[in-house]
This record gives sequence, C-alpha cells and structure tokens, in this order.
Amino acid sequence: MKGFLERTFRLAENDTTVRRELLGGATTFMTMSYIIFVQPAVLGATGMDRGAVMVATCLASALATLLTGLLANYPIAQAPAMGHNIFFAVVVCGTMGYTWQVALGANFISGLVFVALALAGVWGKMVAAVPDALKYGIAVGIGLLIALIGLEYGGLVVARPGVLVSLGDITSPPVLLVLFGLALTAVLLVLRFPGAILVGILATALAGLPFGIVKFHGLMAPVPSLAPTFLKLDIAGALHTGLLAVVFVFLLLDVFDAIGTLIGVGGSGGFLKNGRLPRADQAMLADAAGTVGGVLLGTSTVSSYIESVTGIAQGARTGLANVATSALFLCALFFSPLAEMISGEVDYGGLVLRPVIAPALIVVGSMMMKCVKFIDWDDISEAVPAFLSVIIMPLTLSITEGISFGFISYVILKLAAGKGRRVHWLIYLVAGLFVLRYVLK
Repeated sequence: MKGFLERTFRLAENDTTVRRELLGGATTFMTMSYIIFVQPAVLGATGMDRGAVMVATCLASALATLLTGLLANYPIAQAPAMGHNIFFAVVVCGTMGYTWQVALGANFISGLVFVALALAGVWGKMVAAVPDALKYGIAVGIGLLIALIGLEYGGLVVARPGVLVSLGDITSPPVLLVLFGLALTAVLLVLRFPGAILVGILATALAGLPFGIVKFHGLMAPVPSLAPTFLKLDIAGALHTGLLAVVFVFLLLDVFDAIGTLIGVGGSGGFLKNGRLPRADQAMLADAAGTVGGVLLGTSTVSSYIESVTGIAQGARTGLANVATSALFLCALFFSPLAEMISGEVDYGGLVLRPVIAPALIVVGSMMMKCVKFIDWDDISEAVPAFLSVIIMPLTLSITEGISFGFISYVILKLAAGKGRRVHWLIYLVAGLFVLRYVLK
C-alpha cells in the first residue's frame, strides 16, 4: 500500500508523509463542512428538496475533490461555491423568476463549456499568463478574505451602521471561545505541535460543549433520498428561454474563482514553479467536471475552496489529502450530526457565528500574508494592480471582483507606462471580458 501511495502521489518528492496528508485532508474538511448545511438552506428557497440537495452536495464534493487529487495531485478540495449558490437561488430563480430545473440546465451548459475549454488546455495557459504581481496579490487578497471571514464567523468584528466593521463583543461566550481557540492554535503552531490546526478545531469544539455554544446532535442520521433532484435539470428549457447571459455569468464566476483559488493556494503552498502552476489544466478540468457532476446530482456550481489552505497549513502537499477529504464527505452522509457540531452555526444576539472553525481561518489568513514580499512595490504599474487585488477581495467578499480590478488596472497602467507589448494577449482578453461584465450588469 505504501508503495502504491508513493507512486500515485509522489510523497517523498513533495517532502510529505501519509500522516501529514491525512491530517491536512481532515483539517480541510472540517473548515469547509459548513457547506453541507448551508447549501440546502440556500437552494431550498427555490423549492428544491433540502435533503436531496444535502446528499448531492456531499456526493459532488467527494467526486470533484477526488478528481482534483488524482488528476492534478494537489490538496485543493472542491464543493458547491458560496456566492454562486446565491446567484443561482436569489438572482436566477428569485429575481429573474426561472425554475430551479431551468437554472440547473443553464448551470450544466456553462459546465460543459468549461470542460471543453479545459480539455483544450486554455486554462493552463491562462494561469501561466497571469503576471507575478497579480499572482501574489491574489494570494494575499485571499489570505485577507479568509481572515475576515474567520473574524466575522467568530464575532470579533461585526457590521455597524455608518462603518464597514467594528470590534464585536469580546466578552460574549462565543467570542471568548474563539479567542481560546485562536490562542491555543497559535501556541501549538509556535511549538510545532503535529496537527496543530486540527487539534485546535477539535479542542475548540470540545470546550464549547459544556457551555452550550457547541451543541451535540448525536452520531448518525438517516441518509435522505437523492431522487427529488437527481437528473432533474431542464436543458431544453434553458436553451429555449435564451439564458445566454446567465450561462456566461455562471461560467465567468466558476472560471475566475477557480483560477484565483488555484493561484492563491498555489502561491501560499509553494506550488508555483517559476511563476507557473504545474498541472493547472488537470486541476481546472477536475473543477469543471465537478460542476457538471454536481448539476446532474442536483446542486449548483462546484469549485475550488479557499479553505483548502487550512489543510495545506497543516502540512498537506499532495492529492492524498484530497482522498481523505473526499472520504469524509461520504462519511458525512451518515454522520452528518457530528459534522454539524463542528461547522454548525450559533445564533447569538442576532449574529450568525461559526466559532469552532473561525480560529483556524484567522490563523491561516495570517500565514498567507508572506506572499506580499514577492510584489515589486517600487513599480507603480505592478504595485497598484496587486494592491487592488489584495484590498478588493476582502471588502467585496469576492475573489472574482479582486481579480477583475487587478486585471483591468494592470492593462491600463502597463499601457500608460509604454509596456503594453510585454502584457500577454490573454490578459487583454480577460480584462476586456471583465469590462464587458460590468457594462452588461
């Protein structure tokens, strides 16, 4: 078995061990398992069966995560993407009034286009064409985004009228639990304790049980039927109603969230080689196939998850970590009460918090700041686009918006500096598509 794992995932070449990979995979699962419960709540508002959506979410996440591990050998997990599910439910089904079956049909078409372009090798060239300033700016921006999400999940920062955010109630029980978990995780990392982030998550969950902050819901639960959503997409309806703009938005969101996550996670994990991400085409193909498979099962766009950096920070370096994450998504079908205990929401004073996973996100966000040193801050044509990528992501809670501002400003400033010929034509194309997106909004 050890020889098989070595040949498949090249553990020695990546300076890792089976133990590190399994710990990393488990850590990634715990920080992203909230999607198992959030996705049914979001898509359920469209009339979709929530139990079936939960099963589809687990199966699609397991499939896409496994494909990424086997095809690309990266510890980058996949699941239905936040933001994409809101666009699906609130915009397409809510504001525009289409049925969820038609929305799935449009999502399926965008996934097929994504697969075709991935097979053609387009996305690998796209990732390679992104300049270093934007690569590392995206990585830092994702780090700040993760940290902000962690701070909000933990109640350490809250929205206030007239300001973006302000300090939360640091004496409240959930926030005190987060501070305990943050301190413990940081100390364990300083001491180089094996599995520090995973231990921090588990210790935070256990510490919250006696105070009722974390609730024990049991061990196992029946698996709901997948039948209400399986193969229920309406492709003909999507084509007939002419949802070209919706298909384009589904595709654009998926592509650039995936590219941004691959670049950001790749930069922080040391996967970039001379500014390039090896096996980028395979990673993008797994992402695209995950979306197609997910839609067939009955869930919205599946994409790479930024929470994967928690597993990488734990030591994961290969696709073996994804095998562990994938297996845990399958286990969650039967042990969903335990997954809910770790990732479940806490309603405190009108705030919806996730105190168990918040400390891990804050710590990992801080780790990703190291990429800032690779940006040439003395060259304004490099510094401003990088900065816009960094600052827009956390302020808009969107990887795609950060990439958009970075690309558009990079093209403008390079042309102004008389360096337009040094910019790859793909960057011009993508910047133009982003401008078109804003014009058509």
